[in-house]
Parts: sequence; C-alpha cells; structure tokens
Amino acid sequence: MAGLQKIILDHALTPQGWRSGLGLDLRDGVIEQLIPDADPRGRERIAGHAIPGLPNLHSHTFQRGMAGLAERRGPSGDSFWTWRQVMYDFLGRLTPDDVEAVAAYAFMEMLEGGFTSVAEFHYLHHDIGGAPHADIAELSRRIASAAGATGIGLTLLPVFYANGGFGGAAPSPGQARFVNDPDAYARICEGAREAVAGLPCARIGIAPHSLRAVTPDSLRDVVAGAGEGPIHIHVAEQVREVEDCLAWSGMRPVAWLLDRMDVDGRWSLIHATHLDADEIAALASSGAVAGLCPVTEASLGDGIFAGEAFARAGGLYGVGSDSNIEITAFGELRQLEYSQRLALRARNVMALEEGRSTGRALYDSACAGGARALGLPVGAIAPGMRADFVVLDDRHPDLAFATGDRLLDLAIFTAGRSAIREVRCGGERLVENGRHRSREAIEARYRQTLKSLTA
Repeated sequence: MAGLQKIILDHALTPQGWRSGLGLDLRDGVIEQLIPDADPRGRERIAGHAIPGLPNLHSHTFQRGMAGLAERRGPSGDSFWTWRQVMYDFLGRLTPDDVEAVAAYAFMEMLEGGFTSVAEFHYLHHDIGGAPHADIAELSRRIASAAGATGIGLTLLPVFYANGGFGGAAPSPGQARFVNDPDAYARICEGAREAVAGLPCARIGIAPHSLRAVTPDSLRDVVAGAGEGPIHIHVAEQVREVEDCLAWSGMRPVAWLLDRMDVDGRWSLIHATHLDADEIAALASSGAVAGLCPVTEASLGDGIFAGEAFARAGGLYGVGSDSNIEITAFGELRQLEYSQRLALRARNVMALEEGRSTGRALYDSACAGGARALGLPVGAIAPGMRADFVVLDDRHPDLAFATGDRLLDLAIFTAGRSAIREVRCGGERLVENGRHRSREAIEARYRQTLKSLTA
C-alpha cells in the first residue's frame, strides 16, 4: 500500500514478545516504527491478536491442480517415484493460461491459510512437448502475474534441470518441459527478474533442482551466477536418492553438498529428510535453512526429518506447502510436531525446553527460517519489515478466552485455518473473515481450468 499508513494493533506478537496497544507507522507497506501504548487517535484499529505472516519456503503451484489424482494404488506398491509419473502425465497438458490460473488459486489459498509470502520453486519452463516458448521466461511471467493478482510476497526461483539422474544421465521424456542448458537457464532468470520487478515485495533466486538433475560442473556454473540471492535445492528426500548418490560419489548427498559447495545462509536444503548425525551437525552449523514440507513429505512417504536433533544443534528450519495438496500454515507446523512425536514416542518435542509453548517455538522458528530462505524482509512485526500479519479470530470458540502463546497452541493444534480472521500484506487487507477479496474471480477461473484439464 503506497504512502503513509497508521495502524494500531490491539495485541501483536513482536520479536520482543506480545505487546498491547501497539502503533505501527507504515511507509509504502513497510514498518517504519513501532509505538508502544500508542494514542489510538488518527490510527486504524485492528482488533484481536496479530501475528507475523508465515513465509512459505517451498511451493510448486502447478501441483495444486493435480491434488487427489495420485490417490489410487498401483499394481506393485506406490512410492514417490510412481507419484512422480502421475505428476509428469498431468503437467503434459498444462498451457500458460492453466499455469497462471492454478498458481493464482494456490497463492490465494496460501493467504487464506496464513502464508503471506512464498518461495516458488519453478521448474515448469517449456511448452507442451518441451520446445521453449517464444519468450523463454513465459511461464515465470505467469507466476509473477498470479502473485501480483493475489498480493502475496514472492521469491521466484527458476529451476535449473539438466539431467535425469546422477552422473549426468540423460533426462526422460517426462522431464522435457524442465530441461535447459546453462545459457538458456540464464535467459530464463533474466526474464524472471524482469517479471517480478514491478511487484511490491519480490525477488528472484536460483534453484538447481537436485544433485541428480545437475552435474558438479553445471551446479557450480549456476551457483556462480546467483550473487547474494537465495539458492534452493532438493536433497536427500528419498532413501533411493541417498543410495544412488552413494553409488555415484561415495558420499551421502548432504555431505557431498557441504563438502563440495560453499553452503551458507543463502542456501535452503529442501526436505533433507535422510541425514546421519554428522550431516545434522554440519548442516546446522552452516547457516543454511532446512526446508521442511511435512504434509507433502507425509503424503509421499518420504520419511521423517530429525527435527529435534537438528533444532538442538542450533539448526534453522522453515516450512513450505510443496505439492499444495492442503495449504495451511498451521497445518504444516502441526504435522512437523506430530511427525516428531510419532518417531520419538514423545510429546511437545520441538519446544525443546521445559515450560515452553510448542506452538510459539514452532512459529518463531519457522518465521525466522522462512524469512532467511526467501531473502525478503518478512516474518516479523518489526521496523524494516513488510507489514505482513495474520489476525486471529477472537470470536472463534477455541480462542475466545485465550491470550499470549496459548493462542498459538490453539491455532496450530486445534482451530487450524478457521482461526484466521484477517490477513494483511504490506498493510493492505487481502483476506477478511477468512476469504480473499478476489476469491470469486480466482475460483471461477480455476474451476474452468480444471474442467478443461479433466475433459
């Protein structure tokens, strides 16, 4: 929202804790200053409890359109690899208009579900059949357009994908819409940079897809062009991936990355599900973010990330919606905690300390990790940050008599997305009473897109 804006929040979660009667002075959607015990005169009052909008550090928006298509058992037992074939079949039909319509719907659901910014891991680049579009960055522009239409903050991560397996194996036909050489990839990144330039809160980074989709030389080439921007990579998601990496290099994938690349705070290692003790310690000390997608990882049968061990080692983590089968900020955090409970047969695992709120521990950590992963000024109600916040519904029966950290415990573990009354990005109200202001038009376009895809 352009210009000066003055707001007062009845209650707000800041880096210094919960504050009441907190004034915010915004300039062009960014918080200039916080005024404790502010005079309400001349300020827009926002009733209830406001928390920072959660950054979503990993999304493939096009996969929202295939939700439910892979829930039928195959002849010999299903896995990530059989799911991947369903995904290849689905994306073989997507037009640029389809990509934009599905992305807008997914971004809208993110905002309604408590995510106010997103890192879009964008690997669908080419036309049906694999030929580049006349504008090689056409689909990146469609993602940027969808973000602009919904108001979500965007870190666009064009994906570099060159190979079909470790050691430079040739890509499969199903990967034809992904594949580029470094020169073509550089042109896509330049187009993506142009596409996001007009958005109020956006940047680009790079995303080498995975160690199996690049060679060591091409990985170094694309990383060299990243500058100070974010670098995201899928790694160690599947046991077979770890086994294949060991067969190729004699090293586990996270160990290989940490040994061969300058992995630091610019990096987000997505999933990182299968780590040994040495990898846990080394990844935690690197400053890189572990990008966890608990709902998708459960859906795909990936395994369980060593969350408690990583957090105790000082590791930074965030959460993402990945395949977008269910888009809910609170639900991702709940699934993360519950996965640890199942693995360790314990409760309140990610709180780490006696007496600490598990909801608050999860939320604080995911805000910090997500903000670093996106490389955007988000994830906190603080000066210099974009004014992105989620207002909890004090009328919700589960929240009606709660205050402070108990609100986060109830929102994450009981009420879920129904706890959200209002969402603002850059100070602008995008969601009211749980519904995005453009839901009707975005939903109608999405319905028509699904109709054409399933005809």
